[in-house]
Amino acid sequence: MGNPGAYEINDVVSCPGTDSCKLGITSSMGLNKAIQAKVEEMHIQDPLTRQILINMSGCPNSCGMHHVGNIGFHGAAIKTGGRQVPAYHTFIGGNRRYGSPMRLGLLLRTRVPAKRAPTVVERLILDYEENRESDDESFNEYVDRYDRLYFDGLLKDLALPPEYDDEPEHFVDWDRDRLYVLERGEGECAV
Repeated sequence: MGNPGAYEINDVVSCPGTDSCKLGITSSMGLNKAIQAKVEEMHIQDPLTRQILINMSGCPNSCGMHHVGNIGFHGAAIKTGGRQVPAYHTFIGGNRRYGSPMRLGLLLRTRVPAKRAPTVVERLILDYEENRESDDESFNEYVDRYDRLYFDGLLKDLALPPEYDDEPEHFVDWDRDRLYVLERGEGECAV
């Protein structure tokens, strides 16, 4: 409440994820903090970029409205080398802004380790700012000009599962201190 920027890029929305929900797959609140930190680090001044809305859910159930964010994520897991990595499916081009039509985002085929999701946000923002056709082209208009293959290609290197010996931090979820293991039970959402 103390930070300005409601309905701007730093107003990242998430469900509680594994902090309190038994259906949660990932720590969406931890990712929320990491993405907010990345956005602040980028010092975004462009007014159209500041209008990008980011949403995330710790599972596919959409409590964090990931499917209608301009950029959205929902929790998943990747298995590699006998271990599990917390991960996210990525959505782009959704809309939840009041006063304009609701729009579902495009699900990319790229599933990224959770610790790389802030880099996904950064890469999408930088590509948007570099490749928009005009000074008044919105993020969703930019998304509409390209197909899914373009964005999957843009993020492809981030989707490669890490090796535990090389990047053990990827095997621990945001705001956690132990190796990630997918655990699910009864949830608090309407599902």
